[in-house]
Amino acid sequence: MEALKGFDIDAPRWDQSTFMGRLKHFFNITDCRTVLLPDSRLDEAKALVESCRAGSVPPGTTVEQLHYAKKLYDSAFHPDTGDRMNLIGRMSFQVPGGMAITGFMLQFYRTVPAVVFWQWVNQSFNALVNYTNRNAKAPPLVARWVPFAAVAAANCVNIPMMRQQEILNGIAVTDEDGNKLGHSRKAAVKGITQVVISRVTMAAPGMIILPIIMQRLEKYRFMQKITFLHGPLQVMMVGVFLIFMVPAACSLFPQSCSMAVSKLEPELRESIISQYGDRVSYVYFNKGL
Repeated sequence: MEALKGFDIDAPRWDQSTFMGRLKHFFNITDCRTVLLPDSRLDEAKALVESCRAGSVPPGTTVEQLHYAKKLYDSAFHPDTGDRMNLIGRMSFQVPGGMAITGFMLQFYRTVPAVVFWQWVNQSFNALVNYTNRNAKAPPLVARWVPFAAVAAANCVNIPMMRQQEILNGIAVTDEDGNKLGHSRKAAVKGITQVVISRVTMAAPGMIILPIIMQRLEKYRFMQKITFLHGPLQVMMVGVFLIFMVPAACSLFPQSCSMAVSKLEPELRESIISQYGDRVSYVYFNKGL
């Protein structure tokens, strides 16, 4: 017990001001073997950590046992709330979970349904991990905006990924009369960027304004008595927002997008100028929805 005098279980075991110290720390708490332990073993580790914090370490406890208990605690319990995190969302599950999902994404890429399905699985997994490891001390309103941030981030990733062939190979561009002039990667990037902005705008009012409304409504006693209706109420209110926002967001940019010839790839620009001279100053293309 003499060795435990002055022992601070929350003090970093390794110097966190250095990369190697942080590396050792995260190698320790992301050890995937910890996901195999039963909840009862994790709860025992939590009890030992809390006992040490209270200054009442059980007799016979060694420093190594305390370090191991803290390892299990850090790997399985949220640092802000102290609640046990769901297994799939733990960082210690990243190796087996990421290994399986990434392997399947790399294997099943030949068909659109397979790509869509495994991307959905991957994004669902990432969303669960991100939510599990969130800062739980964030203000309630900020927490309500997490879904919007997730939707915005997903759109920024999913839309370019699903349309990556357009970015790699370019999309068809035409003159004002519909005559095909070639394929442009820069046009594809511009069109996809506008689609991402439209999709995020489409979701923004319902996912930003509605949380503010709900937070204020939930303060009233009548709302506190009908908590079971909060879900259906929010669904209907989102529907009202989307009735207006779907067409409004789609209208932000013209369906037939345009780009100055001077902003195209050099080879395509030179090809157009050599054939049409100054008669074609803009090209047009379908940006998609």
